Formats: sequence, C-alpha cells, structure tokens
Amino acid sequence: MAERADDRLLRLLGIVAYLDGAGPVPVEDLARRFGTTPAQIQKDVDALWVSGTPGYWPDDLIDFDAASIDRGVVHLTEARGMTRPLRLGTREAVALVAALRAMKATGAVQADPARSAVVESALRKLTDATGEAASAVDVRLAPGGDRQVVAVISAALAAGHRLRIRYVTSSDVVSEREVDPVRLHTQDEFAYLAAWCYRAGAPRTFRVDRILDAVELDVPVQEHPGVGAEIDFAALFAGGSSPLATIRFAPRARWFAEEVPVESVRNLPDGDFEVTLRVTNPGWLRSTLIQLGPYVRSVSPPELARDVAGAAREALAAYRAAFSPDPH
Repeated sequence: MAERADDRLLRLLGIVAYLDGAGPVPVEDLARRFGTTPAQIQKDVDALWVSGTPGYWPDDLIDFDAASIDRGVVHLTEARGMTRPLRLGTREAVALVAALRAMKATGAVQADPARSAVVESALRKLTDATGEAASAVDVRLAPGGDRQVVAVISAALAAGHRLRIRYVTSSDVVSEREVDPVRLHTQDEFAYLAAWCYRAGAPRTFRVDRILDAVELDVPVQEHPGVGAEIDFAALFAGGSSPLATIRFAPRARWFAEEVPVESVRNLPDGDFEVTLRVTNPGWLRSTLIQLGPYVRSVSPPELARDVAGAAREALAAYRAAFSPDPH
C-alpha cells in the first residue's frame, strides 16, 4: 500500500532533527531507525536537498555533504533552522486552532485513531498556549452527508472492512455496490469517499452526500494495485479554480456521469448527455476520453479538444509504427 503523505512528512522532519544532533549516520542505520529501506532514505535525502525556507535559493535550502552520500553516509551540513522551536504570534496560533478544530471534525480524522490522537494533542497544546483567544474560535462544519452513513464509513475505514453502499448519481440513477474504502477527503463544500468499486472493477470516488445507505461488511479490504499510489483521487476530482470542460457523450458512456464527480449533467432529447467538470488532471481526462473515443460527441473548450485529438493521433501513429510490416 502506498505511503501516506503525512507519514512521509513526519519522517522527513524527523530525519533532519535526528541528523542535526547525531552527525553523520550510515544510510542503513538511518533506515533501521526510521523503519524504512535504504533506497527510501536516499529518496528522502533527495527531497530534503531541494527543501528549505522561503526564497528557495541555494543559500535557503537544506544541505548535505555530497561526498558522504557517495560513501553511503548521510551528513547534514545545514538544517536552515528546521530544528529551531516554532514561535507563533497570537493570530497565527488562533488560525491553527481553527484549522485543527475543523480537521478534528472531518471523517478522515475521526476514522483514523492515530491521526485523531495527533490532532487532539496538538489542539490541546495550542489551546492551552493561546488562552482566551482560542475560546473565541467556534468552528462548525456542515455535515457531508447522513451522519449515520458517515459513521459507518468511518468505522469501516478504521477496521479495514468492505462496505456495501446504495448510491445515487447526479443523474438520479440509484445503484447498490460493494466497495473497499481507501480514504475520505474533502474538496470545497463536499466530502468524498475514494474506494475500489467491485461493480466497476476500478477505483471510483463517491460523493458522501449521495450515499443513501452504507453497511459495514465482515470482509477485510483487499490490496488493489494502483489505488492510492498511481491514482491521486484528490488531484483527479479537486474543485476550486480549475478550468471547466463540457463533454457530450453517447448513451453508452453513461457510467462516466455516474462514477466521476461532475459539476452538472444535462440529458439531451436524442438520448445523449452532457457533463460539465473541472479539469484538474488533464492527463487523466485525456486518457479517459481517448478510451471512450467512440462515445464522445464533442469536447469544449477547443484547446482541450485539440489536446485530446493530438494525443489520439500520436497514439495511433505509434501503434501503426509498432505493428506495420517492415518493408525491408
């Protein structure tokens, strides 16, 4: 299973803090200390080497001794203040208190006891340090769906169990399916469940307020290659200021409107339908539209249509070159 970004961030910060006091450490020893592999430590050092303080010029970046790295030893030469205690002003502390209270209320945190404990600990310490200013902060999140459904999803995520859900799409199609939940995340005003859907045989994202019912099954979730590693659900279905695209499909591509979180669906008199969605991952959308080529009627804006058509022509040319007979 792919490593969570927050787990890696904690390890990166821990590596800097440890090396700042320990001096040069062999890669193998560092890997054992942080419970990972020497290859991952090398990747972590590469990531830290281009990290630092705002400005991000060479003199702002964390630095290591390159000669030591070549010998299999990690020697931190400049931490750029990463190990100094963080000092917050009152406004900064209150902003963090508000963010932590909002985070605490999300299903993703409530479903993970370890994550919930970290958030609770940080919130308690910040609240104590901020005093009366923190008591003036009142954060309330609008519920992202039925509370009982959210509770069942959270419990299944925590236990690693499969779910049976009843889901209604944006075009009012109700279906029942079994899914292996991966994570809950929030984009704009909506909460989403990222999961492996057995009906589709592929990763899918479900808007939580469209899940009519959820039942936790006594079946452990399975490993699904690519889920959470190659596919970044949050990146695929993020909202915000990303550009909008409008795509007209033939009826046989109806699954697209049912499975992909779109902004709107419009059913047309001839049986076709039109969806509007945000383009946050052009590569994913390009690949999907090429696969659905026979059922795509039109694509706008024009630059997106040209991009998809160009990629399709390149793929076709590569296919012909690979499988055409050699004239010689």
